[in-house]
Amino acid sequence: MNNETWERDYSRRTAFGLLARLIAPYKGLAAATLLLLCCDIVGMLLVPTELSALLNSVTSGAGMGAVWRHGATMLVASLLGSLGCIASYRCAANLAAKVGRDLRTSVYEHSLALSTADFNRFGAGSMITRTLSDANVVQQTLLMCFTMMGPAPVTCVVAVVIAFGIDPVMGRVLLCVTLVVLLISALAVKKSAPIFLVMQGFIDRMNVRLRESITGVRVIRAFGKEGYEQRHMEETFEDYAARAIRVNLLFAVTDSMTFFLMNAVESLIFWVGMDRVGAHAMQIGSITAVIEFAMLIMFFMMMAQFALLQIPRALACLSRASEVLSTEPSIADPAAGAIAGSADGEKVAAGADLSGARADVVARFDHVSFRFDDADEDTLHDLDFVLRRGQTTAVIGSTGSGKSTIAKLLLRFLDVTAGSLEFGGEDVRGLAQAELRSRIAYVPQKAWLFSGTVASNLRDADPDADDERLWHAVDVAQGAFVHELEDGLEARVAQGGTNFSGGQRQRLSIARALVRRADLYVFDDSFSALDYKTDAALRHALKDELADAAVLIIAQRVSTIRDADQILVLDEGRVAGLGTHDELLRVCPTYRDIYESQMKGGN
Repeated sequence: MNNETWERDYSRRTAFGLLARLIAPYKGLAAATLLLLCCDIVGMLLVPTELSALLNSVTSGAGMGAVWRHGATMLVASLLGSLGCIASYRCAANLAAKVGRDLRTSVYEHSLALSTADFNRFGAGSMITRTLSDANVVQQTLLMCFTMMGPAPVTCVVAVVIAFGIDPVMGRVLLCVTLVVLLISALAVKKSAPIFLVMQGFIDRMNVRLRESITGVRVIRAFGKEGYEQRHMEETFEDYAARAIRVNLLFAVTDSMTFFLMNAVESLIFWVGMDRVGAHAMQIGSITAVIEFAMLIMFFMMMAQFALLQIPRALACLSRASEVLSTEPSIADPAAGAIAGSADGEKVAAGADLSGARADVVARFDHVSFRFDDADEDTLHDLDFVLRRGQTTAVIGSTGSGKSTIAKLLLRFLDVTAGSLEFGGEDVRGLAQAELRSRIAYVPQKAWLFSGTVASNLRDADPDADDERLWHAVDVAQGAFVHELEDGLEARVAQGGTNFSGGQRQRLSIARALVRRADLYVFDDSFSALDYKTDAALRHALKDELADAAVLIIAQRVSTIRDADQILVLDEGRVAGLGTHDELLRVCPTYRDIYESQMKGGN
């Protein structure tokens, strides 16, 4: 077995395994759906059977009693079939919707547990497709399998058996019709299944293109690249459209052949049936039953082929979802009950509450180095410093020196590759991520706001915060503009905060961090969009507000950090200096160069 065949078989096994796990909680619902489908099929096949018996009774002069008896049976059969059809469709839709919901939830929740590097392996566009489009395909295919493909084999077998009971010749005709339609459906599935698999990949590409165009629309307009992006987008859409046209053309040919066969089979049954009636091998009323059986077989086979065409695509979607679900997060919480060693030798349960940890040292970088998985050398080299309560630590350095990586290590978005990083006296790898992050208030480089209101964004830090606390955080963050908004804290916020300026978004992000009562506040280049006057006023307000916590400021402006208790200077990931502003001006050439370039040689 070659690698390609093994991978395909493995992919199918994982897909069916995932589907079995998704259906397992709803075994009762699945069994009820199948039972109701059987009622539908039984009622549907009884109607033509009783109709032929009624016609035979009339032609043989059996009297009105036989007519009433067969008519009543037809009525009961039609009611049984109709009620079974309605109930089975409702149950199938319910089952498919629950499976689709569980699949979306599982993929989404697992994606939240993945680290940034794990997530980037798939890409945002692909993850959107796997969570939404792929789950919809699985949901629709499962519904089609129950309602369109499930009745087909039962109908074919029962109808052929009844036809053989009516007349062996008519049974053989119906069997040949079944085999021909099955062959046509198999050829259609074989031709279209690979195209469906390719089309799912094109949906990923379209998602990526659309996200790039939407998020980068300002850049596109600023550089006048609308035409180029439009051509790029059209190429992606045309590739998808070409495959879709091929599939639709195949469907059109298959449908045409099926409808042609319906008419041809009807004529054939009439011709053969009349010959058999003339030979007294069967009664004339039985011809109607055989014709009805043939139409039902062809109808359900045509419906089944649509479901069959979707199955390879659904299996591909399940495999893609399974790929996400089987990815082990590279950054994970310690096992339940795991013990993490503290710096002084005490053993504390992982995830212990740190709110009582009032030690002077909040976080310690103990000869920490970090390297990305795909990098040839370390991004950070041998960092050794501490963050103390009541002190402000600043990090400065050129672009790409690794400043923001320090914040990501503290929040455990990344794990150190050498040395150790401690928080509250515990190695961060021995703490639950949720507990660690609950003790840190973080303002990222990009001031991102969620759609909703100002209040709902601020309460991301603490859902229980009252309005008085929110207004206090806004005032400390120099957010006077919020008071001027017509709705104040209930003012609308667009997705990403695009209805506010860059400086306003930064101040709201800072206010959101201040709402949280934390041991450590991390400001990752979050003053860059503020003017110097607002920057100074904000830092002055923060000094009193955060006097009982450790503060880490990552910045590129010397004016922002010059009053910090200690300043860490990074140069290509290495510590070039550590001290106060005045000390670094005397002993650190790198810091002095940054200072002189920004102050233009002034004092």
